[in-house]
Amino acid sequence: MEQLVTTPDNPAPARSRTPHQLLLSDEQPAPGTPRRHRRMRRTLAVTALFAAGALSLSACGGDASAGGNDDGKNGQAAADAAAAKNASDAKIKVSSDDGATNASINETGVKVTGGKLTEVKLTDANGKDVAGAISPDGSSWKPGVQLERGTKYRIVAKAKDSKGRTATENSAFTTVSNAQSFIGSYTPDDGKTVGVGMPVSFNFDKAITNKKDVQSHITVTSSSGQKVVGHWFGAQRLDFRPEDYWKAGSKVTMKIDLDGVKGGQGISGVQSKTVSFTIGRSQVSTVDMNTQQMTVKRDGKTYKTIPISGGSPEHPTYNGQMVISEKFEQTRMDGSTVGFKNSDGKGEYDIKDVPHAMRLSASGTFIHGNYWGSPSVFGASGTSHGCVGLRDQKGGGGDTPGKWFFNQSLIGDVVIVKNSKDETVKPDNGLNGWNMSWSQWQAGSAV
Repeated sequence: MEQLVTTPDNPAPARSRTPHQLLLSDEQPAPGTPRRHRRMRRTLAVTALFAAGALSLSACGGDASAGGNDDGKNGQAAADAAAAKNASDAKIKVSSDDGATNASINETGVKVTGGKLTEVKLTDANGKDVAGAISPDGSSWKPGVQLERGTKYRIVAKAKDSKGRTATENSAFTTVSNAQSFIGSYTPDDGKTVGVGMPVSFNFDKAITNKKDVQSHITVTSSSGQKVVGHWFGAQRLDFRPEDYWKAGSKVTMKIDLDGVKGGQGISGVQSKTVSFTIGRSQVSTVDMNTQQMTVKRDGKTYKTIPISGGSPEHPTYNGQMVISEKFEQTRMDGSTVGFKNSDGKGEYDIKDVPHAMRLSASGTFIHGNYWGSPSVFGASGTSHGCVGLRDQKGGGGDTPGKWFFNQSLIGDVVIVKNSKDETVKPDNGLNGWNMSWSQWQAGSAV
């Protein structure tokens, strides 16, 4: 093996060292080297170490500028940007928020901007479809019926923008419960033609303590210009009427804006609608118990006089102004239901086929056909338990006073009874608020 010979003229070659070796080397500087140069030499060694480490890390971790160290965030951002760029311009808004538990039964609907609705499906908790319609311009949808209280619904709405891009919105909600809401049954119904004495009457299913707010959210106006005022009978009934009977031929409009109105502790209204009805010709009939005759006036002129048989001396007919509230071609009249009972508890009378019956009071006063009485009693004596009887035939056939008056009468017509031995009918016994003076009526208003 060849050996390397060292001499003073041929020194041994320096061995290559790594930066790590340079740093840890115990090689000392040449004697006489200034201290400043020694520090510089150590600094260079450390710098070389860090540079080598940096190169080593770059080799293991990859080049950050090449996207290898973004942990997926940049890629997700790019995907989000692409999705946003391709998103539909159609923005769908469902009136009831997803998860709502007190949604309105009136205001449910869907609207869209930046596009048109293509399909809306509303189903109840049983999966039954609720009918509805998209508007002609495609901008909105409404159900065709009022929703039920305390019911869960699900709605799915779809739309497209001008570029054909689709959008979908889902919402599941529950309408306000029966326990947390109140509703008012009212008469007359929308579109009806009624007599001049017909009041607007509300019966609420819960007691109303916040009467002022409830009454102020029901407005009743007439094309005749008559002033209309509300009157409370207790906590659950509110009627509206003008000072005098409605003007014949006028149109009355009732706006109900109770949705969300607080009626009392823990209860809110749910109704929101407008109802209109028409006042027909004026017909007011007056029954005179002294003569047992009824005079029918049409538009202020005597139309016909009819013999009647009113209440007996033992069971007289109420005095006062009474309004026809219901009409029945035929009905059953059982005395036990209105307090006329025998000792065995059965009714003093039970007639299963009373013809041409029209209700005048809630307590059971009717004006009706009578086929069981002798023809001689009509126009001569009172024989009933408080009703006003007109001669009629069993089954309601033939040309009789009972049938004639029934056919000529409207719900809302007025029947006035005078000269009876009984008291005046109470204003809240039926639709008979006309038995209060105007000042008394106004005193019962909460607004």
